[in-house]
Amino acid sequence: MELTLHVSLGEGSCAKQPMSRKRSYSVLPGFGLTMGYTLTYLSLIVLIPLAALIVRAASMSLEQFWAAAFNPRVMASYRITFGTSLVAALVNSVFGFIVAWSLVRYRFVGRKLLDALIDLPFAIPTAVSGIALTAIYDRNGILGHTLFQWGIKSALSPLGICIALTFISLPFVVRTLQPALEEMDGESEEAAMCLGASRWETFRRVIFPALFPSLLTGFALAFARSLGEYGSVVFISGNLPMKTEITSLLIITKFEQHDHLGATAIAIVMLVASFAILMSINGLQWYLAKKFRG
Repeated sequence: MELTLHVSLGEGSCAKQPMSRKRSYSVLPGFGLTMGYTLTYLSLIVLIPLAALIVRAASMSLEQFWAAAFNPRVMASYRITFGTSLVAALVNSVFGFIVAWSLVRYRFVGRKLLDALIDLPFAIPTAVSGIALTAIYDRNGILGHTLFQWGIKSALSPLGICIALTFISLPFVVRTLQPALEEMDGESEEAAMCLGASRWETFRRVIFPALFPSLLTGFALAFARSLGEYGSVVFISGNLPMKTEITSLLIITKFEQHDHLGATAIAIVMLVASFAILMSINGLQWYLAKKFRG
């Protein structure tokens, strides 16, 4: 009797012991240490440099800032930079979607090689890609010569800038869409087709709504990457002021001319514009996710 009571009490105490311990264990250090490292790293890499840029711009008067950041030459570079970046991101949103769909949904000879080539713009220096694109699309190049005969000037024009930005930003769209395509359930598509939906209706009502947040993210990354591109564009653009001069090149030109305040003012405008664009796209993603959940 005593032995049985002792065993039952022992089992009860053991059963209650895990309930009293609700601490979660992790392989990494605790929250305080990891958060400290995170804040320190972000401060050194991101926050402090951006704060220094803002402090440097604050030393300028409003008239000086406006004259440096919004004169006709700088405004022309804004139009070229934002316009070509938008075109490149839109083009990659369409063709990057097709590339990602082909790599995920189909099995063919050379698929792994093609998948590896998508990351080529990440692997090679941007200056190398710029020289290669200029050699191909120049007036005497393989493709540029043919385009020039048709009356299309590819190199030393905004079209050449779009080509370079499309090349360097394609992986952002493809790599963002691939995981979303792999996680999609094919049963929804089969159910839509069994209910009589056409291929277009299945794509428009089933596939595209599920992939749109990822596509929007890829578009935002491609657009943001294109805004700050320099190496692949500087060779093929021709760098003509008021025509093909991008903002990144203009900032470097200001520094070479020892106009540090002017370069800082332009950089602040680009920073604010990029931040506003990313915030707008994140807000749109939040709205769409909330709408789809509702």
